Amino acid sequence: MIKPPFIIRIFYNAKITICTLLVLSVPVIGSPVNDSTDIKTEGISYTLFHPVPERSLRELNADRPDKTDCPFTVDAGHLQVEMDLVNMTYNQPASKNNNIGSTSTELMPMNLKIGLFSNLDFQLVFTSYRWDKINDQNTGTDSRKAGFIGITPRFKVNLIGNDRGFFALALIPFLSLPVGKNPFGNSSVEGGLGIPFAFDIPGWDVGFQSTIHFNRNDAGSSYHSEFDNSISIGHSVFGRLSLSGEFFSNVSTYSNMSWVGTFDTWLTYQFNENFRVDGGVYIGLTSAADNWHPWVGLTWRY
Repeated sequence: MIKPPFIIRIFYNAKITICTLLVLSVPVIGSPVNDSTDIKTEGISYTLFHPVPERSLRELNADRPDKTDCPFTVDAGHLQVEMDLVNMTYNQPASKNNNIGSTSTELMPMNLKIGLFSNLDFQLVFTSYRWDKINDQNTGTDSRKAGFIGITPRFKVNLIGNDRGFFALALIPFLSLPVGKNPFGNSSVEGGLGIPFAFDIPGWDVGFQSTIHFNRNDAGSSYHSEFDNSISIGHSVFGRLSLSGEFFSNVSTYSNMSWVGTFDTWLTYQFNENFRVDGGVYIGLTSAADNWHPWVGLTWRY
């Protein structure tokens, strides 16, 4: 178990380290673009206030709809919205959960991104509103709760392969911050670090991610760590329509917590270079996983 003072020191030291690295790496983060496909922009440094021109934008990449984030950042000076229009999480009453079932619906959970430098973006993740219904078959009663969950600010720093190359790697430090009274869990600061990476395989989208979380225990004031691992593979079906699949795993160090495994699949349709829609479902494979999680959403870059 990690005591709160220790976790606070971790985040404080991490914040100082990240800020120091960002200051020292400004020449690298804002390094000149060297894209042989666009000679007119070669040697120019792009920033939030000096946006990448439309003709030089990278291929549209997103951290959705799967749980595997991509290692590519939003182009400097551009905004990107990644969101579910609506999603639902369903758990059937069963003996594994004491004959208690649940249905959760989220309206417009989203990730708002802005490109700061050529390999750094800032992200703000939040859910606009959530409704939960709990069905207790032991007592024959239903209970409901609704509200706003909180916000999760993140940075993504691409370390290699943002513009070209067979391999791409990034770091995503994040903090989950409570906002007001949270009816769905503890009101504690939590956080972690995601490490997405991908390989450039012609005709395929192949991504991986490992993530460590530092989460507050359900009881007491201690923290525990959780580890996510995932692999995501996609391929074009025909035209602008593609089909993808993902395996996701979560393991917790918290006592008596079973591992979570899901198989996720979805369709994506690319309308143009800046807009696409998707729809699919997460399917629980283990007893600790949610049974079903269908969604429909979109990604839009401006």
